[in-house]
Amino acid sequence: MTPFQTIAMVDWSGGNDTGPKPRKDAIWACIARAEAREDPVYLRTRHLAEDWLDDLIETELAAGRRLMLGFDFPFGYPAGFARAIAGTDDPLILWDWFANRIEDAPDRNNRFDLAGQINRGFGGQGPFWGNGLKRDIAGLPRNKQVYRNPFPDRRAVEHLAKGSFTCWQMSGAGAVGGQVMMGLPVLARLRHRFAGQIAVWPFEALDKPVAFVEIWPSLTLGASPADRIRDAWQVERVVRQIAGLPVGELAQKLTVEAPEEGWILGVDQNQSTITPPPLRNDCFALPAGVNWTPVDEALALLRDRLSPVAPIEEIPVTEGLGRVLAEDCVALRANPPQANTAVDGYGFSGGLPEGVHVLPLVEGRSAAGASFGGVVPAGHAIRVLTGATLPDGVDTIALQEDVTVEPGRIALNGPLKPGANARQAGEDVARGDIVLTADRVLSAADLALATAVGIARLRVRKPLKVAVLSTGDELTEPGEDAGQDGIYDANRPMLLAALRAFGHEPVDMGWVGDDRAALKQRLDDAAQAADAILTSGGASDGDEDHMSALLRAAGAMQEWRIAIKPGRPLALGLWGGTPVFGLPGNPVAALVCTLIFARPALAQLAGAGWPKPQAYDLPAAFEKRKKPGRREYLRARVREGRVEVFASEGSGRISGLSWAEGLVELGDGACHIRPGDPVRYIPYASFGL
Repeated sequence: MTPFQTIAMVDWSGGNDTGPKPRKDAIWACIARAEAREDPVYLRTRHLAEDWLDDLIETELAAGRRLMLGFDFPFGYPAGFARAIAGTDDPLILWDWFANRIEDAPDRNNRFDLAGQINRGFGGQGPFWGNGLKRDIAGLPRNKQVYRNPFPDRRAVEHLAKGSFTCWQMSGAGAVGGQVMMGLPVLARLRHRFAGQIAVWPFEALDKPVAFVEIWPSLTLGASPADRIRDAWQVERVVRQIAGLPVGELAQKLTVEAPEEGWILGVDQNQSTITPPPLRNDCFALPAGVNWTPVDEALALLRDRLSPVAPIEEIPVTEGLGRVLAEDCVALRANPPQANTAVDGYGFSGGLPEGVHVLPLVEGRSAAGASFGGVVPAGHAIRVLTGATLPDGVDTIALQEDVTVEPGRIALNGPLKPGANARQAGEDVARGDIVLTADRVLSAADLALATAVGIARLRVRKPLKVAVLSTGDELTEPGEDAGQDGIYDANRPMLLAALRAFGHEPVDMGWVGDDRAALKQRLDDAAQAADAILTSGGASDGDEDHMSALLRAAGAMQEWRIAIKPGRPLALGLWGGTPVFGLPGNPVAALVCTLIFARPALAQLAGAGWPKPQAYDLPAAFEKRKKPGRREYLRARVREGRVEVFASEGSGRISGLSWAEGLVELGDGACHIRPGDPVRYIPYASFGL
């Protein structure tokens, strides 16, 4: 196959003009060329999108570059529909049929009316359903209660592509029907405009300079980062992934037979019908073939695949400390709201040149909260106090220490610049400015700022509820007799305290022995009580590692072998739809894995973005040789400006956690640290502890 030098992807929309501000559920597009990657483009209407596509095709043809252009809606309908409507099985004739009947303006279109018209030709009960308008449409049911479809509900590819939607649904979540009906006319016009230059996959051989290809990003990509618009992120990821595919692999993916219904790129047409139970959610699934994952890659995967789950509520600004903003805060008034004086003194207009000046005093004064109501004449002065609104006729303030006062007049030396010692209205914050952004964890200073600009109530995320559960027959509760073989459960109080420090709401689920049925019940209870679950122990593959066994049996288990020391594989999965972080049972490894992985992941779930701890390069007070392959974290503290590490690296030495005040991070490669060499030190305080 001749390679494509340019890959473009369009996330389509069947709705109306979405306005000038980039937003979700709109049209987004992105381009990747061999020599460059471009940022996603927001296209507010289909007319603008068609012009953009026209320009793109024209540009690539002129440059002699082959172009693959992906769209996220079906190119065909289930078998039999094209013949029933257009009198032929050729789906491209059906494209023209729609192009001749769809009416499309930025603020309205006739897709629902056309769906009703088609349905009336089949007795008024199908195949389309879902009316998104306030008015009723003859033949188009609002839901599926009286729905009867004379055609298959899905194309063959949609039976294989889990998570895909039917093209008959015209409104509501997953309404692909509107996208198809509003997208095919655009593709039809482009195909005729560039006649002989465009091939439509899989209906035509890809021997033209431009290929239209059906691609559904939502089937292969996980959750978008919290700070990105999902559609924009998806089109960017798709073009980069396809641009990175070897030519042979892409050619293999494009080798399918679907002459009437079309196909979705990447869905294996020859896949076996016998498959293992899929994960309930792929947010923790590692790429095929990955064994040991570097720390940075593991963090990036978590960041890409997790999104906020904490619900939103509105609270008084006085209760906002430590809460996560759910939306940007916009100043309702300027700060300062009026021009005012920065000092106690005397105000007048225009500044003063060099020399001695005597100015008559106006009776009265302007004080904070009690402004002067009159006008100060030119050449006159008035007494003003710090924070007072500047009276009309005043723009400059002389310090009272620089003024001699007599009854009815003052004397002072110049020069004094116009505007001296005065604050201008809005010089700190203008009305309408964004003063605090969504995802921010609110501090006391933030609350002062919000209040100063007139904000009385805040939309914030509710605190993330995180359940903590310990496992293992060997564990004993504090205060009880541990016996000869038992150990006290140190992990649970440590993790509960850490979660409080992170700003979450910990839910203590106690501990469970090595009893799989009891553990299953406790996990059920935790999933009901919390937004996420932290467990310690039982996360490996041993006979008594019931946690990983239960997650694996539920079809919702991924074991991440992360190249980190201390730390064993993280057991990540979902239980009843609730994310589970299976931490090692060793307290040292449990705390390190919590700080490095669970803390930022939980912050993302809480809506607080992805926090990165503040680190410092400081001279070492120790010597250490390290082999390549794993990132290491040493318990450390700073004394006299140098970093000390705990005498033993044994992960069973819990005393080292208390002795330490932070961690030293040693990179993935080999190193030989000598006293005086700079090392990366991360205080516990940088993690919020």
